[in-house]
Amino acid sequence: MENQTEVTHFILMGLTDRQEAQNFLFALFLLFYLATVVGNGAIVCVVATEHRLHTPMYFFLSNLSCLDICYSTVIIPKMLVGFLLAHRRISFIGCITQLHFFHFLGSSEALLLAAMAYDRYVAICNPLQYPLIMCRRACLLLAASTWTMGFFHALMHSVMTSRLHFCGPNIIEHFFCDIKPLLRLACSSIVVNLGLLNVVTGSIVMVPFVLTLLSYLYIISFLFLKVQSHSGRWKAFSTCSSHLTVVGLLYVPVLFNYLPPSSGDSPQRDMIATLMYSVVTSFLNPLIYTLRNQEMKTALRKSLGRLLHSVRR
Repeated sequence: MENQTEVTHFILMGLTDRQEAQNFLFALFLLFYLATVVGNGAIVCVVATEHRLHTPMYFFLSNLSCLDICYSTVIIPKMLVGFLLAHRRISFIGCITQLHFFHFLGSSEALLLAAMAYDRYVAICNPLQYPLIMCRRACLLLAASTWTMGFFHALMHSVMTSRLHFCGPNIIEHFFCDIKPLLRLACSSIVVNLGLLNVVTGSIVMVPFVLTLLSYLYIISFLFLKVQSHSGRWKAFSTCSSHLTVVGLLYVPVLFNYLPPSSGDSPQRDMIATLMYSVVTSFLNPLIYTLRNQEMKTALRKSLGRLLHSVRR
């Protein structure tokens, strides 16, 4: 160990080394990023300006859109630089910072989706008490709790990873700094880090997932036992369809990526799964919540009409 030097930077392997593929991927991910920022930004602006959307469901949706914008920003701009300039070097501090914000935003999103499921459960199964239970203070507390828990979960990983000894090689088999690829490069013991990844991160993934499933089991049983008409059941459940679609898009690749043993995994599999829940899901969320939500489509049309009217004047 005396002759080993400390790593001061890492090289991100990226998705491919083929130049023609890099040009195509640059255009593709630039399109993904711009659509994600514009789509989610539009949702945030519309929810903020339209008084009829000042409800708990749309308050949480605007939080989700903020998370998606930040989530994509943590990963995609660095990817674009790598595609365009073939510059894949990242400093040790930059790597730990990217790791921190990726897990901060990702775990916050998982927790927020559970809060959104609880909101739908209260709205459908206890509508008379809904304004009292999901009051402004409760919504703010739930949202603040998800962001805070996500931050400290990520801080735990970033601190523990930064304490590891890296002596080379310094090539990360991923397109960004994630925990598992970094642990493969560590020269010191990673037993504690793997334990935290399996237990704490596993809990951050599974507990919101189970709570979301329970919320929807209660909703489905309530609709079949208490609501007699088919149209009434469909109308109530239609308010959940967008959220349920987003939950599926997020959790399938996340469970695929983080729940298997954290050593000996395939880097290619990890990269594909990460792309699905970090880039593709953030891109699709605005489409899911606008195309399947009449209120949101109406509000977007009104806002766009006002914007065009002001431009013409």
